[in-house]
Amino acid sequence: MINNQTMDIKKVFNAYDTDLRLVETELGELFKSDAPLIPLVGKYLLESGGKRLRPLFLLSSARLAGYKGPDHIILAGIIELIHMASLLHDDVVDGAKIRRGMPAAHSVWGNQVVILVGDFLYSNALKKAVSFRSQRIMEALSEATTSMTEGEILQLQKTSDISITEDEYIKIISAKTGILISAACRIGAILNLCSSPEENALARFGLKSGTAFQMADDILDYMAEENELGKRLGKDIEEGKITLPLIYLFKNASDTEKEEIKLIIENFSEAGLRRVLALFKRYSVLEESLKRAQDIVNEAKAELSVFPDSPERDYMLCLADYAISREK
Repeated sequence: MINNQTMDIKKVFNAYDTDLRLVETELGELFKSDAPLIPLVGKYLLESGGKRLRPLFLLSSARLAGYKGPDHIILAGIIELIHMASLLHDDVVDGAKIRRGMPAAHSVWGNQVVILVGDFLYSNALKKAVSFRSQRIMEALSEATTSMTEGEILQLQKTSDISITEDEYIKIISAKTGILISAACRIGAILNLCSSPEENALARFGLKSGTAFQMADDILDYMAEENELGKRLGKDIEEGKITLPLIYLFKNASDTEKEEIKLIIENFSEAGLRRVLALFKRYSVLEESLKRAQDIVNEAKAELSVFPDSPERDYMLCLADYAISREK
């Protein structure tokens, strides 16, 4: 467990429990279709769980901004729908067999069905968003979906490439994960017509929180077993994903060890994974990676200084802390 919380995250979920229940109902509506496979896959996805963190970022941003209307519910559902679509496509691209401790959807229905369902989710999310007749909301969502695809392609191009830099890695995870949470927070501000400084601060808060969240997830890949995290230990290195721990390890390792690491990445084995974990311990790589994630969280929290103290602001600060203070 990465534990660094100043407030119990359960308090945040409890504060928005009513809204989150409404979002869940809205998600069921967004999966409705005349094509029976779409609601069937949707039911499977909804029942597989997920903490609904991205909707929570939108709900909490809207409340911090002072929004009192009902539109944040469907927009939070739209954000989660985009996230679900990205997961469906990502699992096909990665060949992932497990998602949240259950068989990945493509393992059940096949790649063709799941890719098309993902396409439906993307298009239906944007179709629903258009109904708000807000150019700025559409811009935020369009930028997010475009960047997410670019991030996945950039990651594919860097598969098994140990020369990837920390800046390149952060660019990838900011695009893959940070940008959608940034859009969620920006939309919360747009709903209440916040000032540009407040809107941009919330967008930066979301980008940095989301980036730290993905960074922590990549670190946890080397710290948690499948029953805790829903995926195998070392799954990223097996798939050739070069994340921050490996980047830091390669920076600190001896020339001989660097050659050894390259061979392990090219020819993954359990013995190779154990060797990498031993090298992580030798060079305190996981601790160094966690410190980097903590620095980004601190930057995110500083963005909220434009807002006065309030319970809503405290909830958002807790959300940022939760990025690196969760077990799974």
